[in-house]
Amino acid sequence: MWNEFRQFIARGNVVDLAVGVVIGAAFGRIVTSLVEGIIMPPFGLLLGRIDFSSLFWVLDTTKGIPVSIADAKAKGIPVIAYGQFINDVLAFLIVAFAVFLLVKQVNRIKSAFDRQQQQPETPATRECPYCASMISIKATRCPQCTSELPLASAV
Repeated sequence: MWNEFRQFIARGNVVDLAVGVVIGAAFGRIVTSLVEGIIMPPFGLLLGRIDFSSLFWVLDTTKGIPVSIADAKAKGIPVIAYGQFINDVLAFLIVAFAVFLLVKQVNRIKSAFDRQQQQPETPATRECPYCASMISIKATRCPQCTSELPLASAV
């Protein structure tokens, strides 16, 4: 069982997946920081100095109206934090767009590589029509039978 586990871990796919998860988590933190710290403040300023992360809707006003989400949590007042949801949706869209661009570039490189692989190589040799020996494609006379050869494009 230990050997099977070692073989499973040693496969390239598992290691690639682990690297992808770690890089993805770090990228997610960067995007969250980008959305909350750089994109949303100017956007909120344009919309009248709104801090989206602190927008919420109070569901039960019998315990009072909280001044912030933290205050609502401390008092046990149920709220819908739709501002944080807006931030999270924007962060998701940025990550999805970045992944789209990455996949698009990988597909472009892969298709270029596939096209290069599909192009047949031009042969370096051809068969002499008189003695059937293999000769250079550029030869004008067969080195074996010394016959004059037709041009390679005519063959």
